[in-house]
Order: sequence, then structure tokens, then C-alpha cells
Amino acid sequence: MVISMRKCLTSLKFLLVFAALTYTLYQLFGLIGAWITPVDHYRIPEGHAVKAFQPSYKAKSGEMMGDRLRFFYWYGE
Repeated sequence: MVISMRKCLTSLKFLLVFAALTYTLYQLFGLIGAWITPVDHYRIPEGHAVKAFQPSYKAKSGEMMGDRLRFFYWYGE
């Protein structure tokens, strides 16, 4: 069995370039994601904006959890 040193070096060079480009692309996506994402996700809205979700720890009178889940899936609320 003959092992070609040239083929091994070519394959190693390809793997190194592939790994370097993959790492660079990963870091680039991380930078783009950090640039797009707002700094504080849970800040109080300013101006005319309203907060769309108000947590409620008390169930409404006569409302069951299954009904709320069904309503959520049906209307997307």
C-alpha cells in the first residue's frame, strides 16, 4: 500500500482552509446577530408604544388552563 504524501498534504490543506473559513463565517454571524439584536429586550417601551404582554398570575373567573391553551393555538394570542 502506497500512501501519497502529496495527497495527504492537499487534504490537510483543504481541511485547514475549510475550518478557517467556517470559523470566520461563524464569528461573522455572531457579529451580525449582536448588531441586529437590541441591547435590552425587556425595557419599558417609550413614546406611543405599549407593552403587548402583561403577566397575570391570577386566572380569570371560570377560565381553565386547557381553554387558554386552545385559545392560544386557535388565535395566536
